[in-house]
Amino acid sequence: MQAPPDITPSIGKLIRLRRDLHAHPELKFEETRTADQVAAWLQALGLPLHRGLGGTGVVATLRGTGPDADDPARSIGLRADMDALPVQEANTFEHASANPGRMHACGHDGHTAMLLGGATLLAQQRDFNGTVHFIFQPGEEGGAGARRMMDDGLFERFPMKAVFALHNWPALPAGEMGVRVGPIMASANRFEIRIRGKGGHAAQPHTTVDPIPVACAIVGQLQSLVSRGVDPLDSAVLTVGKIESGTVENIIPDDAFIYGTCRTLGSATLNQLVEGIQRIATHVAQAHRASAEVIIKPGYPTTVNHPREAQFMAQVMRAVVGKGQAHDDVLPAMTAEDFGFMLEEVPGAYGFIGNGADGKPGINLHNAAYDFNDDILGLGARFWDRMAREWLASFHP
Repeated sequence: MQAPPDITPSIGKLIRLRRDLHAHPELKFEETRTADQVAAWLQALGLPLHRGLGGTGVVATLRGTGPDADDPARSIGLRADMDALPVQEANTFEHASANPGRMHACGHDGHTAMLLGGATLLAQQRDFNGTVHFIFQPGEEGGAGARRMMDDGLFERFPMKAVFALHNWPALPAGEMGVRVGPIMASANRFEIRIRGKGGHAAQPHTTVDPIPVACAIVGQLQSLVSRGVDPLDSAVLTVGKIESGTVENIIPDDAFIYGTCRTLGSATLNQLVEGIQRIATHVAQAHRASAEVIIKPGYPTTVNHPREAQFMAQVMRAVVGKGQAHDDVLPAMTAEDFGFMLEEVPGAYGFIGNGADGKPGINLHNAAYDFNDDILGLGARFWDRMAREWLASFHP
C-alpha cells in the first residue's frame, strides 16, 4: 500500500510564502502580485491554470489518474480567498505589512497557503478518481469576488459537483476544526439613511430643522428592531458604524448621514429588519419636521451549508484531527462571507480551522495585531488533500 503524501518537506516553503503574502497585502481586485505568486506555485506543480476570472482570480485543475478519473461527474472545487483589508498593521515582526494602510487581518494569506499545500499533496500522488479545481478568489472583503468569478463563468468553465472552503477561526484552538449543517455565516446588507433638515446659525436653532438630533433619535430607535422585534431564539445584528454631519461647531447643517449594516441567518428576518429601518427612519424624521431617505445596499447572502456535504466535511475533520477535536455543530457566526453565493449555485460546505495558539483562542479577526498561525498550515494542507481524495472516492450522483 502506497504511503500517504507528506507535506513536511514543503512546510518551510509554505511558511515563507505565507509570510511573504502577509508582508505584501493587496486589497480587493488589486491582488496582482498575490495571483502571480499563486500561479508560480501551481505552475511549478505542473498544473494548467486559468487567470482573470473575477479580475485577478486564479483557477488550476488537477486530473487524477485513477480508473474512473475521466468521469465528468467526479469533480470537486476547493476555494481560498486572497485579498487583504484596509487596516494599518500594529505588528512589528519581520513579515509585518510593508504596504501602509493594508493588512492581512483576516488570514486570507493563510487560506491561500493552505490550499497551495493541499494542491502540492494531491499533485504528489495523482492516483485518485476525478478532477480537483483549486479556486483562488479575489475580493472577498466587500467586493463579492465569488459572484464576479461566477459571472465570468466559473462553474460553466470548471464544472464541479461540490465546492468547499475553510476559514481560520481564532475562537477555536489550533488543532480543532468545525462545521455545521445549515447557516454557518450570516447575510449582510449595508444601509444608508440620508436625513434632510434645514441649516442655520447655532445661536438660532428655532429657525432650523436640526438633522443631528434627528439622526440620534433614529439610531436609538433602530436598536429596538432587534431587541423588541426579533424572536430571542433567532439571530440578528444591526450596527450603526458611521454618522456624518456638519462642518464646524457653530453651524447647524442641512443634512446628516447614517451608515450601518444588518445581519441575519434567514431571509425573513433580514426583510423584517429592512422594512423596520425604512419605517423608523421615515417616521422619526417626519416627527421632527425633517425627511429621510433610506438606501439599502444588498450584500452577501447567508452562507448555508448543504447537509450531505457538511456531514462529509465533518467526517473528514474527525479523521484528520480526531473525534474530540472536530465539532460538527459549531455555532454560526454573524460575520458574512461571499462563499454563500457559490453555495446558492453548487452544493458544498464551509468550515472552520482553529487558529488559536497554546490551546487558547487567538486574536480576533480584523484586528490590527492579528497574524495567521503558521503551525496550522500543514494541518490545512492535509485536510484539503484528504477531503478531495475521499469525496471523489465516495462520490455517487
